[in-house]
Amino acid sequence: MLEFEWIWLFLVLPLPLIIRYGLKPAAPVRTAAIRVPFLEDFSSLTRNAPITTKYQRWQLVVAALAWLCLVIAAARPQWLDEPIALPVSGRDLMLAVDLSGSMEIGDFQLQNRMVDRLTATKAVAGDFIERRVGDRVGLILFGEQAYLQTPLTFDRTTVRALLLESAIGLAGQKTAIGDAIGLAVKRLRDQPVQSRIVILLTDGANTAGAVEPLKAAELAAQAGLKIYTIGIGADEVLVQDLFGTRRVNPSVDLDEKTLTAIAEKTNGRYFRARDTQALEEIYAELDKLEPIEKENQYFRPSTALFYYPLALALLLAMFLWIVRIKYR
Repeated sequence: MLEFEWIWLFLVLPLPLIIRYGLKPAAPVRTAAIRVPFLEDFSSLTRNAPITTKYQRWQLVVAALAWLCLVIAAARPQWLDEPIALPVSGRDLMLAVDLSGSMEIGDFQLQNRMVDRLTATKAVAGDFIERRVGDRVGLILFGEQAYLQTPLTFDRTTVRALLLESAIGLAGQKTAIGDAIGLAVKRLRDQPVQSRIVILLTDGANTAGAVEPLKAAELAAQAGLKIYTIGIGADEVLVQDLFGTRRVNPSVDLDEKTLTAIAEKTNGRYFRARDTQALEEIYAELDKLEPIEKENQYFRPSTALFYYPLALALLLAMFLWIVRIKYR
């Protein structure tokens, strides 16, 4: 169907008539007159008077059409297609991803090569985001400080792209888990209670920030948020040094006790990802979160049509200009 976005602009249609008959005409310019003793020599000019009047009339008609087209274009005509139902499951997911310096430890394997923790997270979490059809997804990146990289949106492609563009140390070298949870609470508290979900991934302990993680978890519980925490990092890796090969624990700083407490306070769960396969299994488990029914949302595609009457108005105005120059 055809619709005008600013239909009230049709009120200006009589504006030229108001100006013509509402304003005082300009005073005629008085110039010197020449007396011609032989008036009969100019009698032929009077024969063209009807032609001039006829010319002025159709000129006014063309000008009126140009003005009408201009007003129609200003009213923003658009063609509305049939409404399209959006797939909405009712889940609002906020992903909080750790970018601290420890995420560069290369203890994960991806496609038969060793990669750092953030690279593995990008690959697995990126696929998880892509599967979130019907969900609104947001992204928080945190290190020494927490930043909202993407607010809740149905645009999963943009969220995934911004996750893939993130870099270690972008938010500082330390880890502010409490601030990340606090920021998630701030962004989700206005959403329906049943759909407030935070997925927090980190490989360390809280070493920065203004809010303690457990205090932030209490605030999240009061706001009705459910937090799923993921501790990432291998239990041991082989390291070569001057004394040979030895086993070390690269996840010695991982505070599993606090991450478990955060999940329990908010009725969520704590997961441990020691390798890429375990991380994939965790996100597959998170795929099974029960959706909450919401009212259907619709999108109605529209096509702008204003440039057609605008182009016609310009053509008519150009035509009048050419005619006036030719018959001046």
